Amino acid sequence: MTPLGTLSFCAALLAAAPAGAADLTIHVDDVKAAGGTIQVALYNSADTFMKTVAGLGKTAATGQANMVVFKDLPAGEYAFALFHDANSNEKLDKFGIPTEDYAFSNNALGKMGPPTYDSARFTLPAAGATVRVSLR
Repeated sequence: MTPLGTLSFCAALLAAAPAGAADLTIHVDDVKAAGGTIQVALYNSADTFMKTVAGLGKTAATGQANMVVFKDLPAGEYAFALFHDANSNEKLDKFGIPTEDYAFSNNALGKMGPPTYDSARFTLPAAGATVRVSLR
């Protein structure tokens, strides 16, 4: 490949990279026991909140504090819901109310259900962000 061809190829690769790709690191505190996984659903609008995910993540639950990282997200508004899948059955167990620990971004609380998107949303800047939530 000629030097000009190499330069064009590199420029095309850079143009294909996501603009403003940001990493989101979520620290999950108050994990009562090791075992199972921490499951995270990421949402990017009020219309899709708790319906259609923009991203899924999980990590092994190791005890008191755990971390889930989403790489290369577009900067913008997001909210997330997560739970400790203690029995590794890939779903939030409930008996009317959740029987496994859960949390929402901003430690938002709902009334008789999940919180609103507005109470859980946060802005992810192009530089990325680290947030903390506590399981309940």
